[in-house]
Amino acid sequence: MATITKKELIDRIAESAGHRRVQVKIVIQQFLDEVVKELGKGNRLEFRDFGVFEIKIRKARKAQNPKTLAPVAVPEKRTVKFKVGRLMKQRLVELTGEKFDEDAAYDRAQVLGSEEDDDDAGESDADE
Repeated sequence: MATITKKELIDRIAESAGHRRVQVKIVIQQFLDEVVKELGKGNRLEFRDFGVFEIKIRKARKAQNPKTLAPVAVPEKRTVKFKVGRLMKQRLVELTGEKFDEDAAYDRAQVLGSEEDDDDAGESDADE
């Protein structure tokens, strides 16, 4: 499975829409900034048939340091949940030929999200 960067998406959109790359980059960055801003306010973002982004509170829990086996208190934290929309689900089934398991995708996103949540800045490295 390949990783597509924001730069690659900008290049594709600019080429297919016939717009300058700089203009597309500005629009996409403004869109992403607005998504982050609204999620930061605690708002839910719904893009019909694509999906829904919303904030979920992960409860405080007890964990264990794997090196020392000492118990560690993990505080409550906010994370972003993405629920796949109807058309995206259908498209994924068409492309892969197999049923899309939303719960498994959510579980993978939580694992990936928890690794990124540990960053102090809370920003992803994908924001090139």
